Amino acid sequence: MTVADNALQSLGGYPVALVIFAGIAIFLVLRLRAVLGKRVGFEKPQSPPPGRAAAGAGAPVIEGQALPAQTGRDVPDPRSELGQRLMQIVNNDPQFDPPHFITQAEAAFRAIVTGFANGDRAALQALLTPHVYETFAAAITAREAAGERQRTEIKSIPSISIEDAQLSGDLAVVVVRFISAQTNEKLDQNGTPIPGSAETGDVSDLWTFERHLRGPDKNWRLAAARSA
Repeated sequence: MTVADNALQSLGGYPVALVIFAGIAIFLVLRLRAVLGKRVGFEKPQSPPPGRAAAGAGAPVIEGQALPAQTGRDVPDPRSELGQRLMQIVNNDPQFDPPHFITQAEAAFRAIVTGFANGDRAALQALLTPHVYETFAAAITAREAAGERQRTEIKSIPSISIEDAQLSGDLAVVVVRFISAQTNEKLDQNGTPIPGSAETGDVSDLWTFERHLRGPDKNWRLAAARSA
């Protein structure tokens, strides 16, 4: 038997076939890990339904489905204290999806800011709790009595983040911070800008949304709002 034959039969005292199979096994394990990745995001423990797309790396995950990451739209890490409080809401409401909730909150923010500027009481009533609606309606009435109107333009919303979350009984509460670039000015009864009333710049708001998980109303409503 030649030296080459001996090398094929044994490598460092081990059968060459065993070494080859071990190498193939390691390669397959590494490939499988690369394909499957790790569990990330607000994923529930049960397996996703058949046919559900696999999670994309780094994307938020709910019910085994990856959602595209959005710049400036921050969802807390589910391993954090805040993330665990959000998970309490997820576990009690299968329809609650934190990334989608941020999208809904942005739409509500735009609708409420615009509705208040336009004095659209009907639009506001559908989005606010009764107490907050009364406050907004009173401000609109006072503005109308003064013969003034409001013009507001939301130029952009570069940042939206969930700042807090609580579940008390069946009442779910989520606090959201909005950083928006706005232009605001007051108009007189003829629609002419009132001198010195124009304001342009970034606005930081903390809005508190709430919903009774067992109630008939499935909509989240604004329960408090303040600048911060």
